[in-house]
This record gives sequence, C-alpha cells and structure tokens, in this order.
Amino acid sequence: MTKMKCVALGSAAMVLAFSGAQAADLPVKAKAIQYVKVCSLYGAGFYYVPETDTCIKLGGYAQLDASFNATAHHQPAWNNSGNIGLHNRNSDFFTTRTRTQLNIDTRTQSEYGVVRTFWSSNFQHTSGENASAGTLTMDFGFVQFAGFTLGKAVSTFQTPWGGNPVGLNTSNLIGGYDNATGITQIAYTWQFGNGISAQVGVEDARTIDRAPLFNGATASTSAQFFASAYTNGAGGNAAPDVVGNFKIDQAAYTAQLSVAGHNIHPSYYGATEQSGHPSDVWGFAVQGGLQLKNLPTGKGDKISMSAIYTDGAPKYAIGGTTGNSFVSFSGGANPAFYQGVALGVLLDGVFGAWTGVEKTKVWAVQGGYEHNWDANWQTSLFGSYTHVDYNTNATAIYCANTAAFFNAGSTCNPDFNIWQVGSRTAWTPVQNLTFSGEVLYTMLDGAHVGSANAAAAGNAGLGKPAGNYEFKDQGMWSGNIRVRRTW
Repeated sequence: MTKMKCVALGSAAMVLAFSGAQAADLPVKAKAIQYVKVCSLYGAGFYYVPETDTCIKLGGYAQLDASFNATAHHQPAWNNSGNIGLHNRNSDFFTTRTRTQLNIDTRTQSEYGVVRTFWSSNFQHTSGENASAGTLTMDFGFVQFAGFTLGKAVSTFQTPWGGNPVGLNTSNLIGGYDNATGITQIAYTWQFGNGISAQVGVEDARTIDRAPLFNGATASTSAQFFASAYTNGAGGNAAPDVVGNFKIDQAAYTAQLSVAGHNIHPSYYGATEQSGHPSDVWGFAVQGGLQLKNLPTGKGDKISMSAIYTDGAPKYAIGGTTGNSFVSFSGGANPAFYQGVALGVLLDGVFGAWTGVEKTKVWAVQGGYEHNWDANWQTSLFGSYTHVDYNTNATAIYCANTAAFFNAGSTCNPDFNIWQVGSRTAWTPVQNLTFSGEVLYTMLDGAHVGSANAAAAGNAGLGKPAGNYEFKDQGMWSGNIRVRRTW
C-alpha cells in the first residue's frame, strides 16, 4: 500500500512538472476587461467614458398619446389643424401620437469648470402620417462652458416650470411662456450662491417668439378672415431678442423675474421695394413666476403661478405649439345664421398704408396645484386666462381692411380672450411607468359683435358654405390619455 502511494505521488509530481514547463512557453495572459465605472460627480445615471475623464448619461422615454377633440399634443379645437375647429365630418375627432425620445448628456471637469454638452431628439408618428413614416425633431442641442450656454436650449425668459405649472399632458395651456422645444441662443449665467442666479442672452426668435404682422394695405379674403390666418407682413430676421432673468431657488419656493426685448421688422406696404415700409419698433415682455414647494398638504405637493404682460411681443404669452390663428365653429340655435363662429388672430402688430406699426398688447395669468395622494397616485388642477388687446389705431386699420365681411349693424373688434381650466390624474404602478388622463375646458371669447357674411367669396374657404355666421363665443371640451415609460 505504501509503495502504491509513493508511485501515485511520484506520478502526480511528474505531471505537474511537465505542465509547468508547458505553461512557461505560453504567451502572457491578457489584462482583464476594464468595465465602465460609475461617475458620481453629477448625480445618478452617469458613467465614465472608458479611458477618458468624461462622464455620460443616456436617457429618454417611449410614449403614447390619444387626444379627443384635440390635436396630438392636446391642443383644443380652436384652429384648423386636422380641420378640428370646423366641427364637421372633415374634422378629426381623435388623434394619436407615438413618440420615442433619446437624450445624451456629457460632462467633463476643466480649469474653467464643467464643460457640458446635451442633445435631445424625438422620433414620432402622428395620425395622418404614412404608416411607415414619421417625424424626427431636435428639441435641444447645446454646449455649456464657463457660464455660457451656446446652442438650442430652454429660453432665458422661461420659468423652471414653463407652460407646465404642474403635471400636464397638454402642450397648450396658454398664458405662461412655454419653450419646451428650445430656442437657439447665446446666454451667460451668474451663480451668486444660496440658490440665487441671473442670466442674460440673445435668442433667435424668428419661428418661436415672433407672431405675424397684419398689413392693412393689402386686401384680405373671406378665407383669411374666417380662418384668422392673414398674409404675414413681417420682413426678414433683423435682430435677435434680448432676454434676461433673476431667480431665487430655495427648498420652500422658487421665484423668477424675466424680461425680453423683441424686434418688429416689417416688410413693404406693397408688393415691391418701391412701395415703402414702416420703421422697425421694439416690443417687450415681462414675467413674474412663483412656485411654492413642500406644502403641508402632502409630500411633493406644489403650487405654481405666473403673470405676463407683453407689448408687441405676444408670443411670450401665447407660444409653444399654439400657433397664431384661433377659430372655432358650432351649430347655431338661431335659424337666421348658418352657424356660430369665434375668431381670434395673434399678431405682433398692425400697420396700414403709410402708417407705423401699432403693437399688440397681451396680459395673461396661469397657475396650478398638484397633489400626491400617495407614492402612486397624483392629481393636478390648473387654469389660465389670457387677454389680447388691439389699440384704437390698430382696430381701425384691421376693421377697415375686413369691413366687407361684416353684416350691417355688426361691430368689428379684433380683441379676444381665452380662458382654460382642467385636471389631470396620473397613476405610477411601477417606477418610471405612468398612465394618465386629462380633461380640459377652453373658452374662445371673441369681441366681434353681430355676424359675418361669407358670400363675398362664395364660401368661407374652409369647406363651409356661403352664408351668414353669428359671432358667438365657443366653449370646447377636450381630453387626453397618455402612457409614458421613462428610462
């Protein structure tokens, strides 16, 4: 037995020795893979880009929207997108939109502070688009360096909650500046500590913060009148908007004061350069916003409110995806008229033959309250009121141009009001997955009195027959259901 053990041990030693000799001839073993490391400098979700000191975070969401008596982003039936404001068989009674968003955030420490880049785009498909097609949008794309923001980012004028004072699905609660898709800018921010900051910048407002100009020297058609969509009398992009804010951000509240200067650059009175043109004028906007946080009614509850006054810069009060034309038809009980109609047109200003620009004034208030019943259920109440005012000279120019469409005894007044009230309830059964439903009531309150005659053009240009239409305020209910998964 002892001899057998000795033989076995000797054999094992010989095998090990042979194996060691073979191993000595093998190449050196490769280094272990370096896994991505967590970057804790900028909050959750950041990781180091391998072999660099840059941290990166990927994010986004997938979302389904179904809106009723509204467009895909829950815009009420106040215009002719999808013929929705016509309220006839050509109208879309519901719309859907499926959207996927992707955003990339990178940050790197430098001797000038953090260098940041941010990009966000949406891939979406909306009712009416080809089944295999869709739309690619770019909301944000900017660089932040040494206090500067350069690129497409949230406007300096906007409060931290923008046009979304509480949890909302609609992109069209007006009366609070809403720049959710960004605006190209160069801005500088001062951080004074203790949550106090200030920012100034210049922004390219051509498509976002510029409403059309009404040229009273050019004849309007019946179709333009009934659609509140007139030929734009604005010229080219002459000067950026100049904006600034001062903000205090504390645990219990956030307060911000914003100001903006807006250039109005008219085109020509007529079709050629020789017809002359009005001089440029500057409009302005002022906004005050307040958000109260950590309310005693519940964890995470908040109240947000804002007030805006503009003179020659109405898009700072009615912006975002809203558009500039407001029109809604309804069946009328009065047999003397074919239907009722409310009209409103948003303009930077009005000018006539050989007159200067008469600026449009707008004031608006907006607010909401958000309550968290528990960790899974949330309800918000919200509302707004907006008044659009044309001065005496602007009214005279507009009414002289559109006089042919008013019946005898009617009064022309382009002023209008919009007020809205709504509620949203959301359920989050698991983290970052939310089901929500929203209902909104909107009143389009026009100041025209009497009735209009579409017979001059044969029809109203909107599929409506020739006839008399009574000026009548239009109330409209709309709703939205949304599912969003954020990652």
